[in-house]
Amino acid sequence: MSENNESGERGKKEDEMKRLLGCPLMFSQASLGVWQVGISVAFFYFLNISYDTFLMDEERGRLLVGAEDHVFSFDLVNINRDVKQIAWPATPSKRDECKWAGKDLGKECSNFVRVLQPYNQTHIYICGTGAFHPICSYLEIGKRAEDNIFRLDANYFENGRGKSPYDPNMQSSFLLIDGELYSGTSADFMGRDFAIFRTLGSHHPIRTEQHDSRWLNDPRFLGIHLIPESDNPEDDKIFLFFKESAMDGEHTGKATISRIGQLCKNDMGGHRSLVNKWTTFLKAKLTCSVPGLSGIDTHFDELQDVFLMSAKDPKNPVIYAVFTTSSNIFRGSAICMYSMADIRRVFLGPYAHRDGPNYQWVPFQGRVPYPRPGTCPSKTFGGFDSTKDLPDDVITFARLHPAMYNPVQPMGGKPIVVRTNVEYQFTQLVVDRVEAEDGQYDVMFIGTDLGTVLKVVTIPRESWHDLEEVVLEEMTVFREPTPITAMELSTKQQQLYLGSDLGISQMPLHRCEVYGKACAECCLARDPYCAWDGIECSRYFPTAKRRTRRQDIRNGDPLSQCSDLSVEERSVYGVENSSMFLECSPKSQRALIYWQLQRPNDERKHEIVIDERLSLTGQGLLIRSLTQADSGVYHCHAVEHGFIQPLRRINLQVIPAQRVGELLLRANANDKDPSPKHKLWYRDFMSLLEHPDLNSVDEFCERVWKREKKPKGKKTPKPSRCHIRRSRRSRRNCTQLIGSRAPRDAPVLNIRKLNERS
Repeated sequence: MSENNESGERGKKEDEMKRLLGCPLMFSQASLGVWQVGISVAFFYFLNISYDTFLMDEERGRLLVGAEDHVFSFDLVNINRDVKQIAWPATPSKRDECKWAGKDLGKECSNFVRVLQPYNQTHIYICGTGAFHPICSYLEIGKRAEDNIFRLDANYFENGRGKSPYDPNMQSSFLLIDGELYSGTSADFMGRDFAIFRTLGSHHPIRTEQHDSRWLNDPRFLGIHLIPESDNPEDDKIFLFFKESAMDGEHTGKATISRIGQLCKNDMGGHRSLVNKWTTFLKAKLTCSVPGLSGIDTHFDELQDVFLMSAKDPKNPVIYAVFTTSSNIFRGSAICMYSMADIRRVFLGPYAHRDGPNYQWVPFQGRVPYPRPGTCPSKTFGGFDSTKDLPDDVITFARLHPAMYNPVQPMGGKPIVVRTNVEYQFTQLVVDRVEAEDGQYDVMFIGTDLGTVLKVVTIPRESWHDLEEVVLEEMTVFREPTPITAMELSTKQQQLYLGSDLGISQMPLHRCEVYGKACAECCLARDPYCAWDGIECSRYFPTAKRRTRRQDIRNGDPLSQCSDLSVEERSVYGVENSSMFLECSPKSQRALIYWQLQRPNDERKHEIVIDERLSLTGQGLLIRSLTQADSGVYHCHAVEHGFIQPLRRINLQVIPAQRVGELLLRANANDKDPSPKHKLWYRDFMSLLEHPDLNSVDEFCERVWKREKKPKGKKTPKPSRCHIRRSRRSRRNCTQLIGSRAPRDAPVLNIRKLNERS
């Protein structure tokens, strides 16, 4: 009966994925679904299971992915090539126990792989939830890519308590260094015993104080990282990023607080107190808020993801953190940057202490014991060989004062990216440092809960503390809205990999060709990956030998980079009292559009005022009920970053409706005359249009002529006149322009105000 239920669940999952992908799929060793959005977006899935745990292996060119009851290995060049998979389901007995405990058999009682950490040169340490019975083992991958090894050690399994969460929905983090696993997770079936563990290795397991809300209060862990404190490895510290419920008295009402925690890598616990417990654990609040005009800040409280951007000095990486609001009324997301100097300053500041008549949190004003709690035992600081040698007053103080009073403020005092009043929220973040012609830039790839990716770069204005946000692209990665739950970036392959409940996607970091075929458009895009090479917008490669590459990320000034900014004039024709659509849209989503009209025999250009008859859209200008006064040369301009770029020059000639009607009557009369000399009646438009080129007349006929509807079932050969291909189109005339990268509404710009500002 159980097997029938499982096969039924699998059948439902297969049907669901067929519906999502819109194509039948054959399930073999690795069942694939592949589709493309825009340019080179590859997609993979195997049943409808979550793909939440990523491990990048650049050396072997593989991406390891932990999912429900499976672990996969993908080729970094193409995720749909040479896919390897291992099935690792929970045992039937564990699934039954999970079900009897009241858990959801289909959503919770499986083995969700949550830990994938490099153990040595040939093995990966792997753990799964095991249907609420955590289990761990080793995954053999070989020493070299040519070994082609990918197998689970079937002879070794161990209890995963304190290493993997019980609940697959529990946010947990892991880091394996020098044979020791650091994990922030829950250690019991009910999900109440949260702790930071260190297991494996030759030392006794160590953890945070149990059931003490001053240490951890219902936390959710987002990341664990090793950051050196000095040149002495004994001073190395482990930093943890998590969010938790506010401590008693810390905040009015129920609130979520984002934290950064630290502990020493060589912490061995105390001798008489805090035995097998951390003695160097400290935590501080991470603040990410927008200053308000009335002094009330807008806070983004809930930490969602963290990315560490390595620097030349490994002791000082730049920390990028994704936050969202906790309010159900106000939805927003933000990204803040933090420096290690600011973080260390907070951990060297005052400790939080409860005192006073209301027992509120205040800075500790008493004597701080020596060595300062949180200091690693080493020859650099204090001269102690082990935490077991620390004085009792240091251990007691550390147990009672794990929190710092001052919060960690972001660089610049505010977020670098903010999104409010939008349908999505940020979920994931990876950052790539790109070498451009005028310096280095950090390009952010931001995943959302709708399955889209924002490509954003921050550019300094006057200083590096005053940054300008530039959205380069906004891309849809999955066919249906689904939260992006995992992201990895390969600088070697220049590819981005994304995970969700629907599958895995792969996309390139740069798509320079979408910025158009003009030097100005390429320069205005301000994409550090791209530059104008004299022919097209292509990938920029910094070399010692200077080449003819045009790029200006900081200023985005095409006047200094591009020699030819002129545009060709194009003639179009419209019939009086009909409608006309003049197509013009910029490549950049940040550009403002405005139109000018230069009438015949008038050297001045007049700004077009939008009214009921004239409408401005994201794709161009719509003119309803054409009049003779609408004739003239229309100039379409894009304004961006203080630069005015001419995009289109369209010469519109309005033909009187009476003359067109006369010619149509003549056409009907000529149709009755079998004489061949009258078949080319439309040449009479030559005198009307006063144009020597017959092709222009053909174009006019093709766009304006409206073929009479033919009776159903009666097929007639296509008329030769004007080579009509689109007879069923409306009379709206359109100029052609390459489509923009993303649909959007172009804002209307008042050029008078622009001139006044300049």
